[in-house]
Amino acid sequence: MSEQKIGDNEMETPEVEEAVDDAADSPFAKLESELEKLRNEVLYAQAETQNVRRRLEKEKVDASAYASTGFARDMLSVADNLGRALAAIPAELREDDRMKPLLTGIEMTAKELDNVFQRNGITRIETMGEKLDPNRHQAMLELPHAEAEPGTVIQEMQAGYMIKDRLLRPALVGVAKTPDA
Repeated sequence: MSEQKIGDNEMETPEVEEAVDDAADSPFAKLESELEKLRNEVLYAQAETQNVRRRLEKEKVDASAYASTGFARDMLSVADNLGRALAAIPAELREDDRMKPLLTGIEMTAKELDNVFQRNGITRIETMGEKLDPNRHQAMLELPHAEAEPGTVIQEMQAGYMIKDRLLRPALVGVAKTPDA
């Protein structure tokens, strides 16, 4: 080693520079870089785990919210049939005292079914007078109509329903078109 004077501010000798370079290649430096790499991998794994946890939570919430979708679709035909039964009763039978209990029973059943639908987030889609929305309506036919704007729903053939914010069944509708001249 070369001599250094005490108290003098001399530059490091080439031997000291070599020692610093050797320290960069030392096992300690390698361990530090490996530790940094592993730290990054752990952070990435934690982030991925958190994303998976959030996704599973959302799927769990959706599964519970929409678990009754299949059953609800099946019950829509019951609601349709009750509605048809009520619509088929002529006015003279509605006034007959012998038919009033039957009519009241059918009306109460239809009303209770509507209440059950509401409690479970099932709502009827409003159609009449609305613009055709292909996300909620299924156009079955076009009808010439002088007063209604083209593309407006003027007839409902089958009611549509939503379960919460998802389409359960589209409404089958007739849409206005410009009358032929």
